[in-house]
Amino acid sequence: MSALTVSQEPDQNWDDLVRFWEEMEWPEGSKVEIIEGIITVSPAPGLPHNDITDRIQRRLYAVIPDRWGIYQTLALSVPSRLEMLIPDLVVTHLPDHTESDTHIPAALAELVVEVTSKSNARHDRISKPAAYATAGIPLYLLVDRWAPGGPTATLYGEPKGDVYRVLSAAKFGDPLRLPAPFDLTIDTSEFPEA
Repeated sequence: MSALTVSQEPDQNWDDLVRFWEEMEWPEGSKVEIIEGIITVSPAPGLPHNDITDRIQRRLYAVIPDRWGIYQTLALSVPSRLEMLIPDLVVTHLPDHTESDTHIPAALAELVVEVTSKSNARHDRISKPAAYATAGIPLYLLVDRWAPGGPTATLYGEPKGDVYRVLSAAKFGDPLRLPAPFDLTIDTSEFPEA
């Protein structure tokens, strides 16, 4: 099943877009994001997708500080790009107080992880990294099950403007190292390919 987009008025401002995103009744279990100013509704990911996310999350829990959390449904806002994104995983130190209970500023994230789905891989490869880099998120891990040359995991870092530098990449089956503050090697041979 593919993603559905809900177009808004071209002159709609960020606050109106967020209010619509927060107040609309969306299909239960769907993932609703604002990508490049367009509300996008995607079906819940399948078992292989969730299995990869779970394996990464389990490894991360062993290395993160006590005051940090790992979240699967936490929305990150990037108002300058009209984006409200829900990564597959967000590693962050949540502040004691936030302005909203539906999302946090993307700049609070230390690491975001996206696992591609066949229907919306373009967003994970192009739109989302540009937004994450713009927000200054230090690390972006893309697990691309549908990469043209075969399944890969790519770690991006050193954001400048809306661009990341590739720090390392691995084909499924090879290890991928996350630098400090994680100092963690992920064994991609554990990932299902389909």
